Amino acid sequence: MVCVRSPASATVINAISTGKGSAFGIELYVTANVTILPEKTAKDIESVCKSLDKPDMDTTLMHLCVKKVYEKLIEYPDFNLKNVVVNVETKSDIPPGSGLSSSSAASNSVVYATLLTLLEAEGMSLEDTDITDEDIINMGIDASLECGVTKTGSYDDASASYYGGWKITDNYERKILYDYLVNYHKILIYIPNKSLYTAQSDVKAMKTLSSLVEIAFDNAVNKNIEKALTLNGLLYCAALDLDTQIAIDALKLGAKAAGLSGTGSAYTILLDDTLDVNEIKEKLSKYPGKLIETKPDNTGSVVIS
Repeated sequence: MVCVRSPASATVINAISTGKGSAFGIELYVTANVTILPEKTAKDIESVCKSLDKPDMDTTLMHLCVKKVYEKLIEYPDFNLKNVVVNVETKSDIPPGSGLSSSSAASNSVVYATLLTLLEAEGMSLEDTDITDEDIINMGIDASLECGVTKTGSYDDASASYYGGWKITDNYERKILYDYLVNYHKILIYIPNKSLYTAQSDVKAMKTLSSLVEIAFDNAVNKNIEKALTLNGLLYCAALDLDTQIAIDALKLGAKAAGLSGTGSAYTILLDDTLDVNEIKEKLSKYPGKLIETKPDNTGSVVIS
């Protein structure tokens, strides 16, 4: 068995308007456990996938991730494994439909764990191939695009989840433009009692704000995460007709930045070390939903067994 853990990410710039985005890893995780089922054969590669904490979850993305890995490995003459069933089990701290990159974290963890499992079954390792970190990310992105859970490929989310830290990216070129760290150790995530999914969002409405999102993006490039995250969040709330009040209230209470993550439903709130997190949480508890206290993740996807 191979187990890989990949972090969620919070949005600084949503890439749907312009194709350029920004996100940073946070300490909420998807963990994938992958094994090959013994004494079971298939016509080709097959997968049995399930979420241990969400048994009714659609597992199409997981199946596609396994398929992309297998298609990559059969390019290698030394890889002979055929007619096997891959068993994938995931656990997640990330609420689905929250805009915290649960799909990117899932695809990173499933692709990475599946890759290592299939190589191990053949007595091979990554060093026996020329597969790179970027290849691993791209297999997950290709699966996500085919599955329809992303509009732009979400390279910003995927790279922040895989590598950790704060990434600023060109999503269409799948290129990291800038690589920073987040200088905040206190982060609140507000999650309303409502899930929103990128595939169902109004792309046309979001693209109408592209010139203003460019201003937010310029602030991100210049490492002004406070203005970038807050402005981006206000703009996308306007485009998607979502409430901005919790972000405004958080700013009134002293937060340095507050804004929508992805296309919602979560909001990210950055607090400096002078603020009492419990006091902020108490004052924001009037909003239905939950507040999660977390930190940036600068490590990214890791093999944990």
